[in-house]
Amino acid sequence: MSENVWAYRVTVDRITDVDLYGYKVEAADGSIGKVDKHSDEAGSAYLVVDTGPWIFGKEVLLPASTITGIDVEEKRIRVGLTREQVKDAPEFIRDEHLESTDYRQLLGGYYGIIPPRWL
Repeated sequence: MSENVWAYRVTVDRITDVDLYGYKVEAADGSIGKVDKHSDEAGSAYLVVDTGPWIFGKEVLLPASTITGIDVEEKRIRVGLTREQVKDAPEFIRDEHLESTDYRQLLGGYYGIIPPRWL
């Protein structure tokens, strides 16, 4: 996917002064939720997505490399994953995993080996 799963792809036009909170997030085969938190920290960029009722209100953590496009006007983010790939990712519990190096390594391994969809 990317040499560093926690960095934006060079093909993604990320404007760093734009707050992504509330943006809709779409997988290759449908919506997965809205951005609840994001970080643009170098080497540690990610989105926390509130999935709403889709997977019972759980949150998912998506490394920045999974992002294939950001539409500022539409307030929409595309990720190069399917809904199934997101649903099958290691479970994310914000209080336990947001700052966990072990969890990031696990998640980075998971997303680092999945073939991207929207290149």
